[in-house]
Amino acid sequence: MPNDDMKNDELIKGMFSFIDKSVSPFHSVACAEELLLSEGFIKLSEMDEWNIEIRGKYYVTRNGSSIIAFAMPGSDFTHYSMTACHSDSPSFKVKNVYKENDGYIQALVEKYGGMILSTWLDRPLSVAGRAVLRDNSCDGAGIVSKNVNIDYDYMVIPNLAIHFNREINDGYKYNPEKDMRPVYSSSESITDTLSRQLDISKEDILNLELYLYCRQKACLVGARKEFYMSPRIDDLSAAYVSLRAFLDADSDMSTAVNVWCMFDNEEVGSGTMQGAMSSFAADVLYRIEHSVGGDLFSVRESSIRRRQRSLLLSVDNAHAIHPNIPEKSDMNNPVRLNGGIVVKYNANQKYTTNGVTGAVFEMICNKADVPVQRFYNRADVPGGSTLGNLLSRQVSIPMADIGLTQLAMHSAVETAGCRDLAYMYDGLKCFYQSRVWQVEDGRWTIS
Repeated sequence: MPNDDMKNDELIKGMFSFIDKSVSPFHSVACAEELLLSEGFIKLSEMDEWNIEIRGKYYVTRNGSSIIAFAMPGSDFTHYSMTACHSDSPSFKVKNVYKENDGYIQALVEKYGGMILSTWLDRPLSVAGRAVLRDNSCDGAGIVSKNVNIDYDYMVIPNLAIHFNREINDGYKYNPEKDMRPVYSSSESITDTLSRQLDISKEDILNLELYLYCRQKACLVGARKEFYMSPRIDDLSAAYVSLRAFLDADSDMSTAVNVWCMFDNEEVGSGTMQGAMSSFAADVLYRIEHSVGGDLFSVRESSIRRRQRSLLLSVDNAHAIHPNIPEKSDMNNPVRLNGGIVVKYNANQKYTTNGVTGAVFEMICNKADVPVQRFYNRADVPGGSTLGNLLSRQVSIPMADIGLTQLAMHSAVETAGCRDLAYMYDGLKCFYQSRVWQVEDGRWTIS
């Protein structure tokens, strides 16, 4: 393994901290901001004019739930080296109403993304997200948003006892409207709890945007602690390790602008102003290009050249073969935990990897001494998709879809391999500090 045990331990420890604190997309971005600021990155605002300097390091957020960071090279740049991941995970979104029912107060929720409903039962849960508050510090009417987290075991969705449903082990179809309402109190609403926590009047809480989250902490499992379990592995494990590689890469000699993106709403199709299908990435790249100078035509001309020289890696997780149900995977091409970075292929372009971009990334991994696995769905089992093909509608850049292997994707608690973190870190760090670019259509150099 390229990384020694100490380095891998540091990666795992850092990722556990990141996931444990990233209890909503807003908190995921806040955690990323904390790391970026500690490394000297400067926050930009989409509402302000940008003044971008050589060797400058910057980031910008949109909606508080998506973020793009970039590092300028020491000379006029020739291309981009980009990774993209997502900040959200399947969960339940809390409605801003509640129900009093037989001495209980219950939250009313709706599904966010495609979760495995049964895995949310009988676990300690809570809510986190953002509160929209009255801003009493400004003249006239104003509002301000604040990240909030009821940081204790606050809710539970109780199962029905087997005595009342003796056929439960034969299969049960959970109804999200009836079966998935969490219980959290006998006396006060979520707004009551938050007003106490924030020490403000309930009337100053104008709106809430909250998600349920599982309170279980990330932990190591296995005879040699070779696996880990955690909520939100999809996609926060990939988000953390790609951000860490981006921050640690030595790009002093590079002519690329290194870019790291984390988008919200991937689990519900990316079709929002802060999702991968929005103008966010395209807007950021244009403003970088515009900062170099020149008239509108020359900026447009150089933009096309730079983007077509570039490579973007969509970093989202992949399905490992399940030991109990291997027939759901392509058994002729098994993908395993701790087997290496996964390069994902799909004939219908649910993944963006093609023969060329896949080969380019595998050459990068070979340079980094990192093993690679290729993922294909069974021909008769449709798989999921990710943000790469959606992002490509807004930003026309050669792309490949890669990921970390995991089991139980979209469960409240998922499982993945520790060694794969080191593999992904080394592969992406090598990518960010190498000169990887397309010199003509279908011809690439890697140095």
